[in-house]
Amino acid sequence: RYLMDYLTWMLYAYPMFLVQLPIVSALLFWTFKPEYRDLSRAVARLRTQVIMDGPLGMPGWSAILLFLLTIVGWIAFSEQLGLGIVAIAGAVAFLVAGLVRWEDINSGVNWGVVLLYAAAISLGVEMKETGAAEWVAQTFIGALAPLGADQGFGLYAAVAVLTTFVTNTMTAGAAVAVLGPVVLKTATVAGDDPLTIGFITAIASAFAYITAAAHPAFTIIYASGYLKASDFFRSGIRMTFVSLLLILGAATFYWPLIAR
Repeated sequence: RYLMDYLTWMLYAYPMFLVQLPIVSALLFWTFKPEYRDLSRAVARLRTQVIMDGPLGMPGWSAILLFLLTIVGWIAFSEQLGLGIVAIAGAVAFLVAGLVRWEDINSGVNWGVVLLYAAAISLGVEMKETGAAEWVAQTFIGALAPLGADQGFGLYAAVAVLTTFVTNTMTAGAAVAVLGPVVLKTATVAGDDPLTIGFITAIASAFAYITAAAHPAFTIIYASGYLKASDFFRSGIRMTFVSLLLILGAATFYWPLIAR
């Protein structure tokens, strides 16, 4: 069993995000040429709105404080308590402080998503307990062996591509819940490091760039009518290629330097 605290996760994942951010931004500007380069009018309207809203009051500062305390809780106590307990404690603190009402949480939370995640996690657990994950892992390794991709860099690339494909057909959480037991067992069968394979799977699950239905935020933007489905594919395929190169580079060169 491998335990991973929140700080270690940040050490593995955050540098990759910092490298990826300017590259992806440049790709988006290259793919979609900006129609307006002078944003001074928009900035002026935002400043006017800020002045009309007035200075940040006690509720606003309280919300910021509780949010920061939740992040500190994730970093300091995730290994002892788990991320979920800290997150629930943060939500309860917002309720106790009177910053939100239970009616707001009850109506604003999509409980269907919670049930979807629970079902996906249950499926992953059952695949592990019944031995299905091991069978799929052995089949996966057997298919990769003739290509020389059943260990090391080849295995990393195969897992990253597989996760990216799956996460573009369902939510990231569901993709990790289903693939997690399989890829971890694959790492064990191949004699590779399960932590590295696990990180590749978790991070690659965020590479849901290609389809409009891959992420709730994409669905909202697509529903606005400003973007077409082909726009997601046109920009997403380039972002996916860059992201895969970055994660494989991190797994090969950076992560071994900080491995415990």
